[in-house]
Amino acid sequence: MSAIPCEVPRLAVEDFFNPPVRTRASISPDGTTIAYLAPWRGQLNVWVESVDSDRPDAGEARCVTADDHRSVHGVHVYHWSDDPRWLLYEQDSDGDGNRHIYRVALDNPDSGPVDLTPFPGATVQGFEMTAARPGRALLHLNRRNPAEFDLYELDVSSGELTMLAENPGRVADWLYTPAGDLYAQSWTADGDIELVRWGTGAGMSRLVTTFDGSDYPLGISPFQLTSDGTGVWLGSNRDSDLTRLVRLDLATGSEDIVDSHPVFDLDTRSAAFPALPSPLICDRRTGEPIGVRYRGERQVIQALDPHFAAVLVNLEALCEGDLAAVSSDVSGQRWVVSFTHDRDPEATYYYDHLTGESWLLFRPFPHLDPEVLAPMAPVTFPARDGLGLPSYLTLPVGVEPSGLPLVLLVHGGPWARDSWGYHPVVQLLANRGYAVLQVNFRGSTGFGKAFGQAGIGRLAGAMHDDLIDAVDWAVKEGYADRDRVAIFGGSYGGYAALIGAAFTPDVFAAAIDVCGIGNLVTYLRALPEFAPPHLVNNWYLYAGNPDDPEQEVELRARSPISRVDEIRTPLMVVQGANDVRVVKAESDQIIDALRTRGVEVEYLVKDDEGRGFVNPDNNIDVYRAADRFLARHLHGQPDTE
Repeated sequence: MSAIPCEVPRLAVEDFFNPPVRTRASISPDGTTIAYLAPWRGQLNVWVESVDSDRPDAGEARCVTADDHRSVHGVHVYHWSDDPRWLLYEQDSDGDGNRHIYRVALDNPDSGPVDLTPFPGATVQGFEMTAARPGRALLHLNRRNPAEFDLYELDVSSGELTMLAENPGRVADWLYTPAGDLYAQSWTADGDIELVRWGTGAGMSRLVTTFDGSDYPLGISPFQLTSDGTGVWLGSNRDSDLTRLVRLDLATGSEDIVDSHPVFDLDTRSAAFPALPSPLICDRRTGEPIGVRYRGERQVIQALDPHFAAVLVNLEALCEGDLAAVSSDVSGQRWVVSFTHDRDPEATYYYDHLTGESWLLFRPFPHLDPEVLAPMAPVTFPARDGLGLPSYLTLPVGVEPSGLPLVLLVHGGPWARDSWGYHPVVQLLANRGYAVLQVNFRGSTGFGKAFGQAGIGRLAGAMHDDLIDAVDWAVKEGYADRDRVAIFGGSYGGYAALIGAAFTPDVFAAAIDVCGIGNLVTYLRALPEFAPPHLVNNWYLYAGNPDDPEQEVELRARSPISRVDEIRTPLMVVQGANDVRVVKAESDQIIDALRTRGVEVEYLVKDDEGRGFVNPDNNIDVYRAADRFLARHLHGQPDTE
């Protein structure tokens, strides 16, 4: 059987990985202006235009960042200031992970950006503008010590930075109330999470409450101060398998449940990937939550506020997808929203609640016809021990769904999850005639505490068995040809691909590893200086601590490098040279060991990239190579360009 769809047009790699015409739109606080990312000299930059730009008397769109070397990107990419003169954006240097905050003058973008955190080797985390302190932002910065993030307040207009609290070590997050009180979320030596009222004098500090750290492998999310400064909105699974929204009283430490779902977890994917939407939709004026996101097979949003409940009905009627990025003016009347959809990525709309008017602002990839893209179907099947594995199956359009070549696409983390929505890699593969299976193996988050903790001590064990069981299921159901199965993933997914090639080489006809871990011991020892306190409840708990001799042995045994001599699966490895988490040495040691044996392996290194490739040309190059590689080993036909 041909692997090429015969009834749909063949799309080029560029169709999926060229920059979008527009993306990541949001509305200004006063509701007059929309900002978004769009190409400028081949790189995504921030543009602004009037809300009424489609009308004849409106001004033209203006590019306000003008970076022709690297696309503007970051956790939140850009931030509106409450001062209409300024817009702030995030940027690192060639993927080194050191994010700086830049300010541009909207009335004079030709004056160029100003680096507000111009400290070599330092990075910003947790940037937040608060309604309680207009013109100012809170941020965490490791300027003083690379291993510790201190709390600063930034005066946006002057650029002045004021340190509010010096991190003594093990502080993960800070809260600064309107009254000037400080609270710290920190780890104990054994991994519990403490919330402490912070003070510098004797007897000033006070323990508010303690959480079992093993219940929060990536920390507590969300963790947001109430507008009056007397409480914290947070995602809690205390005495529950599911995570729900609670309000924690800072005086007593008591929790009151604010909202929950009977079946689904709070959608905390942004804890692993901060660019994804927060579980809380907040009022632009007060910062208080007005909506809460939950996620099962699809998203569910529950409104906390009558006004937003009325708005939500009309927003969700705009598109068949799941509501993704949401922004409004301070009045809550004018909205700019985008949608997650498996075949229509990030369609973005304007909605005016006062008039009821709405219109499509843009589709980021207008050349992609949803009718020729492949639908993503939720499926669940049992692992060998009976644990249900929530997954997604994408079948190519125009091909009989029987005996297909299969790509097992493994998510990163592993404290993350696959979700319904558009994925350019999935659609490229489906367009080539491959079935694509994405498995939420044990250890994935978002399916309850017990499902996540079922991954403790199971790396290269039951977590990998789940992936093998997924392949067996797809073959048994008739979707997949057992002799034409590939494993493909990035970060943890890259580690899984290497484990597949080294531990179960007979299962896979090909493997693609993108920035994957080759050796758990060297990986953990090479992480940035600020990482170790964050590892107690995830890597150290689930896999092991390399500082413990017995656990070091176990980590090596669970590493692909320990069985590199068993690899005979055709392998492709992709690496960003500047990745500070999975450093290049992780890939080099696998490549060197294979080449010493004379094993052919394809190795692509991009010198101007780090974790997650940003430059479009690099992505196109990588996925062209992956397209050819899979076609060669799964008997498909790649793009001929």
